[in-house]
Amino acid sequence: MSMLESIRNALRIKNVVFDGEITDLINACKLDLSISGIKIISDTDPLIKQAVKTYVKANFGLDNKDGEKYMESYEAIKRHLALCGDYNVEPVVIPEEGV
Repeated sequence: MSMLESIRNALRIKNVVFDGEITDLINACKLDLSISGIKIISDTDPLIKQAVKTYVKANFGLDNKDGEKYMESYEAIKRHLALCGDYNVEPVVIPEEGV
């Protein structure tokens, strides 16, 4: 399941009408994570997916009464990811032998 489909499901949206707005929020979240020092941002990582879901839930829609609650949760996830050595280092690429 793609990140977009996963987020759409989390928002309980079945149609594609809001895909543009959702995609913009996904990209904004990934950029925010990157700016915060998180270098490994994989769409398949459960913590990254949860951070993106929480960010989108905080920012999606005009009358979002739970937005502040979700943003606090997102900020906590982001802090944990930024402090974790698994997420804030460049991935190591090991060259193949004979190259």
